[in-house]
Amino acid sequence: MILTLLISLLLMQISVGGAGNTLSSASLRDPVRANAPERVSPAPEEPTSSDEINIGEIIFEHIGDEYEWHITEWKGKAIAIPLPCIVMEDGVHVFTAHHAAQNGYTFNENGKLINATTGKRPIDLSITKNVLALMFSTFLLLFIVLWTARWYRKHDALEEAPSGLAACMEPLIMMVHEMARENIGERDYRKFSPYLCMAFLWILFNNFLGIMPFFPGGANLTGNIAITLVLALCTFFTVNLNGTKHYYKEIFAPDVPGFLKPIMPVIEVFSAFMKPVSLTIRLFANMLAGHIMILSMVCIIFIVAKYGPLMTGSMTVVSVLFGVFLDALECLVAFIQAYVFTMLSSIYIGLARVHEE
Repeated sequence: MILTLLISLLLMQISVGGAGNTLSSASLRDPVRANAPERVSPAPEEPTSSDEINIGEIIFEHIGDEYEWHITEWKGKAIAIPLPCIVMEDGVHVFTAHHAAQNGYTFNENGKLINATTGKRPIDLSITKNVLALMFSTFLLLFIVLWTARWYRKHDALEEAPSGLAACMEPLIMMVHEMARENIGERDYRKFSPYLCMAFLWILFNNFLGIMPFFPGGANLTGNIAITLVLALCTFFTVNLNGTKHYYKEIFAPDVPGFLKPIMPVIEVFSAFMKPVSLTIRLFANMLAGHIMILSMVCIIFIVAKYGPLMTGSMTVVSVLFGVFLDALECLVAFIQAYVFTMLSSIYIGLARVHEE
């Protein structure tokens, strides 16, 4: 379980902060920088009217990745945590985004670090906002799980009801445990229950942290396709590396009429590869859409600002009420998406662990 989590952490770090062909929600922007520290410029010009407000840029700035973690603004000055840019090109270079030019680097139109002289992308292992959020949520989850296990080591659960953190975690863990029992079966479910439990809790924690509008929340981890892809690949390899002979027989030598035998293996192999794709897109799209809807409702206030105080005031009330409603809905979606990902993973594992009768 711990090994799987550490491997996932390493792969996610490379996916989020790594090479230039990394897939992320921030790469959906066209002219807007995905990772560039837009707030680094010393004196950004304020828009003179609401017509000049770029709503798309505001939304994608909040859901995208960055080389710094912006917290808030105070008296016109941005308060942000500078993060280390780590590039490998003729050695290892470590600097912050504010000092990229002094080290011979700049940012391209997509906000990625490039060599200022050659214009080429170096090997980028920077600790970006998403990577830092990934590390924080992972260590937080490990702490909570180990603290819960510590309570059970020191108490007899048959004689004493759990309290505190253990009481909050027990229903979630038992829910996943029972899900694994139903979908995988009595024979094998204990082997895969720890992975399913950690996957469910990790997704749930990051879904809720992404909804939080203040530090250390606000990072759009599960709305980043690189993150959901790695999670889906973990399930894919768990399923196919633990498949039984009967599972592979049904794929490559199914018991079907002769004219279907050349066709069915192709369909089954395609289906096996589509399972992680569906897991990736489902989690990514739902969480990203939730963030965009909430931010869009907030931006309505600025869109109608030019129509006068009456319209601005009324639409502010409407926007805030709808924003609160969408936030509550997003909390429900956060739980449902973690549950659905875990349930489908357990079903896929159960299908791979079918034994011949």
